[in-house]
Amino acid sequence: MDTIYYLIQNTLPVAIPLLLVALGGMFSERSGVVNIALEGIMMFGALFGCLFVYLIQGNSMDPQLILLLGMAVAAVAGFIYSLLLSFAAVNMKADQTITGTALNMLVPAAMLLFAKMYFNSDGITTDVDFYIKGIPGLKDIPILGRMFFQNTYITVYIGLFFLLIATVIFYKTKFGLRLRACGEHPHAADSVGINVYFMRYAGVSISGILGGIGGFFYAVGVMDGNINGHTGVAGFGFLALAVMIFGQWKPIKILFAALFFAFLRTLAYSIALIPFLDALDINQTFYKMLPYLATMVVLAFTSKKSRAPKAEGIPYDKSQR
Repeated sequence: MDTIYYLIQNTLPVAIPLLLVALGGMFSERSGVVNIALEGIMMFGALFGCLFVYLIQGNSMDPQLILLLGMAVAAVAGFIYSLLLSFAAVNMKADQTITGTALNMLVPAAMLLFAKMYFNSDGITTDVDFYIKGIPGLKDIPILGRMFFQNTYITVYIGLFFLLIATVIFYKTKFGLRLRACGEHPHAADSVGINVYFMRYAGVSISGILGGIGGFFYAVGVMDGNINGHTGVAGFGFLALAVMIFGQWKPIKILFAALFFAFLRTLAYSIALIPFLDALDINQTFYKMLPYLATMVVLAFTSKKSRAPKAEGIPYDKSQR
């Protein structure tokens, strides 16, 4: 039973960055803009979030408050960086895949240069402990208390809150309906007075905000508050794209897809705790490949049934009908 508790407690902090970034990708692609730049946005948000934590650490401020402030900084950073994609895709009508790839390549190089110049290292290391051993009152609930309210991070609860908000916005608001219309039939949406350019900017901006937060939460919940220019976010941005596709661009399905991939990653680092897997004496490197192998297998079997937004990746031009 202790192993089950351990796996759940360590799966959730890994799943939350995947969930948030995939939700961001969903908003962007549902508006009609392919956001390959999620990896770069994650790193950009993580860089500025960790830099903020580094600059204010050492005072008497509560660690969870520092985390919330760092999250806000990461959100702003992700939003600003996503504007580059918005401008290229909406105003310049550039190829969205090439633009996203360029944005992904820019951040690691800039991060390494910055870290070498100012810290003489490959990244930023913080000393603030964001780990929560237990939430008073809730940690004593039988079974559930130990699973969800002990040995965790506040990022888990914030991520689930963002999932709730995203679901409501997506399905229950006029904004969500207009956003989906712009990704399916932008000319029809324009004909009834919807500003397609604005909605696409909004979709990409939301993806930037969630992507920046997801990157910072990756640094907090997976890397213990650190970010490295060489390892970056370990392909989590691309894995989030797979989570989004596997989740069929729908919030709740994206949640389950994120949990699935996060569980595989946690399992890979927990082999010593599972006797029958440890007895197989297989090199741990093979287990670490599981999330990425599962990504390829899942996409191979589900890609035919995937239904992406019809206007995804197609620059909108009012003169074309």
